Amino acid sequence: MNLSVVRSRALVGVSAVPVSVEVHLSGGLPALSIVGMPETAVRESKDRVRAAILNSGFEFPASRITVNLAPADLPKSGGRFDLPIALGLLAASGQLDSNLLQPFEFIGELALGGELRGVNGALPTALATQNSGRALVVSVENSAEASLAENCQVYASETLLRLCNYLVSEEKFQQLRQVTPAAAYTKDKTLDLSDVRGQHQARRALEVAACGGHNMLLVGPPGTGKSMLASRLPGIMPSMTLEEALETASVTSISGGGFDLTQFRNRPYRSPHHTASGVALVGGGSQPKPGEVSLAHNGVLFLDELPEFPRHVLDVMREPIENGEITISRAGHQADFPARIQLIAAMNPCPCGYFGDDREPCRCSPDQINRYQSRVSGPLLDRVDIQVEVKRIAYDQLRSDAARGESSESVRLRVESAHEKQINRSGKSNARLDNNEVEKYCVLDEMQHRWLAAALDKFNLSARAIHRTLKVARTIADMEDSNAIQPDHLKEALSYRANFNEQSKAG
Repeated sequence: MNLSVVRSRALVGVSAVPVSVEVHLSGGLPALSIVGMPETAVRESKDRVRAAILNSGFEFPASRITVNLAPADLPKSGGRFDLPIALGLLAASGQLDSNLLQPFEFIGELALGGELRGVNGALPTALATQNSGRALVVSVENSAEASLAENCQVYASETLLRLCNYLVSEEKFQQLRQVTPAAAYTKDKTLDLSDVRGQHQARRALEVAACGGHNMLLVGPPGTGKSMLASRLPGIMPSMTLEEALETASVTSISGGGFDLTQFRNRPYRSPHHTASGVALVGGGSQPKPGEVSLAHNGVLFLDELPEFPRHVLDVMREPIENGEITISRAGHQADFPARIQLIAAMNPCPCGYFGDDREPCRCSPDQINRYQSRVSGPLLDRVDIQVEVKRIAYDQLRSDAARGESSESVRLRVESAHEKQINRSGKSNARLDNNEVEKYCVLDEMQHRWLAAALDKFNLSARAIHRTLKVARTIADMEDSNAIQPDHLKEALSYRANFNEQSKAG
């Protein structure tokens, strides 16, 4: 047989698109050409495949070989097609029965000695394969990751030769190592909220943010614990569902940063430096890769020293913050990445950091303070639900024998309870309610409407800010186990929106 077809998959964003690896042998001078929009790593696979086949004890066909990666208009990248190309060559040259390959899909990079190496995107490939009715064959390195797709039959092999032996053996399904779906993970308990001393208002705001999935801005002098508070947020957020965990793991899988099974179901926490570019934050590249916004999907993106980020870099985050996804468009194709995050930002109130501090005098002029605060655009601040001031605390609260705060575990139990109310009511966190759902679930009485109208005039709030305030009030009501938003709930929600506005006017 001079023609064989092997099934594989290419990555497009977090999706794994079916690819047919077609191998044809014909007469003529020996040569191997790969067509179907292969990028450099795919074109170089012909040298890896040749060495792997020869070093595995097989014969490399002395024919004119054409490898077509269909569909032809889909860009192909990476070394994931090495294994299906090698198997296609063996089948087309009659060294392997092509019928044995039909129940499987294959991904894997080949070493020159024939060993199978891991590739990016094993998990999204397995999730896509489970709907095709075929099993997936990967390297041992990718086996644990791929096994997270519990409805996909995953097999792993160490080398090309061993895989071929398994396929032709009558006991192939016993000898080929089938991976048991993995669910083990280690919950990170190193960062506990009890480490934060004092800061009762900030702790309360952090709990509100965790309950409703709200974005948050911490403003205060240096050394008051803003970064410490932000790093403790993942530990009090609601536990991830299996669907959320798979979404987050899929983004990690394609990023190239390595997949750590022990972090499965742990909320991601990303903290890029303020020198990060817009592409680093939202993703990009000739072959689009996820940025920090997507790597923090279903978790926390912490931006410390917010005004130090270039303004145009911060502004590219407006759309993913609002929509929960980001589309990276290139001339030939585009890729969609999820970006449903909680944005937690921290900043000093002025360049010297001590504006409004009752212990250290501020050395900045009003003009310097205004310029510093205006580095953060109004439209971005409009998308931050909770803005809270973090003040200095007394030494008595910092002493080693001082009473510790409430632990993350006890706070998380309350958060889980409030979050469950939201899921039962609307199927989503309060922060993700749309306009119609806000009108349905965030009902106010006439007196509360008057308060909100006064706040709109005093703080110059936009319609978006009003809706976000109502969502925070709804979350506070859920925390108090109240079916309706009470006056105290709305007052607290307005206080979180007023902090930065008052500081800006004072500056």
